[in-house]
Amino acid sequence: MPVEMIGWIAPRVSSEVQAPSGPPFSADVITKTARIHEDADFDRVLIGYYSDAPDGFIIGAHAAASTRRLGFLLAHRPGFVAPTVAARKLATLDQLGDGRLAVHIISGGSDLDQAKDGDFTTHGERYRRSAEYVALLKRTWTATAPFDHDGEFFRLEGAYADIRCRQSPHIPIYGGGGSDDAIAMLAPVLDLFMLWGEPLAETAAFMDRVRRVAEAAGAPPPRFSLSTRPILAETDDKAWDRARDLLDRVRAMRKGVPPPTPQNVGSKRLLAAAAAREVHDTCLWMKLAEATGARGNSTALVGSPDTVARALLEYYKLGATSLLIR
Repeated sequence: MPVEMIGWIAPRVSSEVQAPSGPPFSADVITKTARIHEDADFDRVLIGYYSDAPDGFIIGAHAAASTRRLGFLLAHRPGFVAPTVAARKLATLDQLGDGRLAVHIISGGSDLDQAKDGDFTTHGERYRRSAEYVALLKRTWTATAPFDHDGEFFRLEGAYADIRCRQSPHIPIYGGGGSDDAIAMLAPVLDLFMLWGEPLAETAAFMDRVRRVAEAAGAPPPRFSLSTRPILAETDDKAWDRARDLLDRVRAMRKGVPPPTPQNVGSKRLLAAAAAREVHDTCLWMKLAEATGARGNSTALVGSPDTVARALLEYYKLGATSLLIR
């Protein structure tokens, strides 16, 4: 099966070693970053979701207008936009982009971050809501007649959409989460389950759990994506020198600020792996995850291009046919 390569774009230049520069929204930054990824033959770029960030739908529309082939993976949190409204917005964006859109369902791993947008549901409720939301997205995209729905979180009467996705039967649906609730609710409804860069053994075990839950629910098992942060140089030794320099810069940027204590299970898993060993398998480095509190995609594959490619191949052999790198 071919490998899908995913990158990442944002409306402002910033990273763990580079303080944000410029306004929170720059159309030029979006255009430039999207075209860099298209020129490098990436398949998609992830458009992230943050409670204080510019709107991802508009970022995606601008990036699609600035490119010809590049696909987009739009992160979206259920619960703030009604599922029927989101279905129409997503279908419209897929039409504008000539069938280049996918959606990444973000259930929410932080109570504090959810509260910023007025959401006070519990962890388990958020994943149950996501599963109901995905089912309603699919139904809105494919229903041939108006329908009613009376569920735990949403009630609809006469729901129907004229606008349909450019892709058939609908755009791909990505999502993820490291908890039992995430697996139970999302494994049966996602097209692709996204993972962070854990050691190979733990990754294989997690994939197996997801597959078994999907099959038990009578659903086809989702495909998998794996996210890491490659640190490359001409040789392995030079790459490790660069990695240690990056770690020093991260620590300098965060001087006096302790890493946040995460609520979400995925980050806790990365920190547990970091506590167990600094380097797992051939070149999976955990220090950046440790230094940043494992917020999101934070583990690194360190080495020459060949070394990192071989490490990514091992994840592909486990079933990660989509690879997200930043």
